[in-house]
Amino acid sequence: MAEKYNHTQQAPVQGHPRNGEDHSTTFQFKDEIKREKRMKLYKYIGIFIVFQIIILTVFGLTVMKVKTPKVRLGAINIQSLNSVPATPSFDASFTTQIRVKNPNWGPFKFDASTATFSYQGVPVGQVVIPKSKARMRSTKKIGVTVSLNSKALPTSSDLGSELKSGLLTLSCQAKLSGKVEIMAVTKKNKSAQMDCAIVFDLSKKAIQALQCK
Repeated sequence: MAEKYNHTQQAPVQGHPRNGEDHSTTFQFKDEIKREKRMKLYKYIGIFIVFQIIILTVFGLTVMKVKTPKVRLGAINIQSLNSVPATPSFDASFTTQIRVKNPNWGPFKFDASTATFSYQGVPVGQVVIPKSKARMRSTKKIGVTVSLNSKALPTSSDLGSELKSGLLTLSCQAKLSGKVEIMAVTKKNKSAQMDCAIVFDLSKKAIQALQCK
């Protein structure tokens, strides 16, 4: 009887360590799940931060980057073109466009200026470019009428021989100074410059070539 009693009393004692181990394993499993969830959360936060950095970098390199506008001459429509090689002299009248191309994500506001037409560096005519604005990523077209003559040229110039060749080459320069404004945050001073070469065909009274840079 004593042995049976002792055996009965010892049985529950052997079961307690297993219950404790089960609880410990359960807690460890729950901690592991929580740790994995935290790691996933940190991973998603890291990915989100990197993604935001990439977006801001691209935004800064494209939208917020201020580029220099360009100004060019458009097609030239000749109204009159006369030349006298013996004198020598010439006069011309034509219409064209001053084209201001703005590649920025904000308007380019520029002050009034002038475009100067020259023969071998000597001015033979000017045209006023009024104060205006080129909208974002667009081209502002300003129609102008130009009148030129050789009155200001010195008699020692090569004009006579050039007129005899049937071709007359003139240049045109202009500079537009203004500001580019992006999203009402960034304002930067920018100047657009034009340097064009125009070749007139005197016999055909037409434009043979027009190159701008």
